Amino acid sequence: MKIALPLAAFALLASGCQHSITPSAPPSAPTGLYTSTGDNFIELFWNANPESNIAGYNVFSSSTYDGRYVRIGSSRNPYYLDSDAMNGSLYYYAVTAYDFDGNESPLSKDVVYDIPRPEGYNVVINDYHVSPSTSGYSFASYAVVDYSSSATDIYFDDDNGAFYMDVFNDTQIQDMGPTNSILDVNTAPSEGWSPTHDAGVTPGHTYVVLTVDNHYAKFRVSSVSPNRVVFDWAYQLVTGSPLLKPGATTRQGRNAPSVARIR
Repeated sequence: MKIALPLAAFALLASGCQHSITPSAPPSAPTGLYTSTGDNFIELFWNANPESNIAGYNVFSSSTYDGRYVRIGSSRNPYYLDSDAMNGSLYYYAVTAYDFDGNESPLSKDVVYDIPRPEGYNVVINDYHVSPSTSGYSFASYAVVDYSSSATDIYFDDDNGAFYMDVFNDTQIQDMGPTNSILDVNTAPSEGWSPTHDAGVTPGHTYVVLTVDNHYAKFRVSSVSPNRVVFDWAYQLVTGSPLLKPGATTRQGRNAPSVARIR
């Protein structure tokens, strides 16, 4: 026995058979990527994607801008800590966004690179007139040294109540002015060095040093008193590199580098 269906039912069945799901578009590439470097680590920050169905972000690294980018991790938020970065090594970074449908964006176009470098905090050195053996500092050795040592990069001079940080004639120093943190000075200057190879010591100021062996360093004075000064410091291990805490620069039209999805 045949069962007759209304015409409307046939139309409903036909429409159900022909139904298809339109795939969603991939997210846009993340923007605003920048870094903050530290001692054997690099932090990455970027803008949250505008799409409402973003599930997370993949982070990629390479040793060259146009090289092979390898995925080093993922994050649900626009932040990533690369704790495997090693002092003195150059790292390029890019980020993609992916949604809940499994779509992934192109690599970010920001050209972001960084070089982790050693740093130290609350170092105390004394006036070289009174305590010469503890008045100098060597950035390369991360150590307080005698001001007359061949390893000395800076030494403290309390000149009758006028406080100076001195360097030898083969070393350069420059006062970069008041800063909220030692991280506020991103790169070393190319000019403006002190012609007298010294700088007045002011709490809250950050100073940049170019050492005799062509390494850049910076230190920020936290306090000064008769016969002693306290400071934080950072030192660039790569010879000639002025990068002390580089940020992002943008280049339009990133070439399509090879990407390894698995670390």
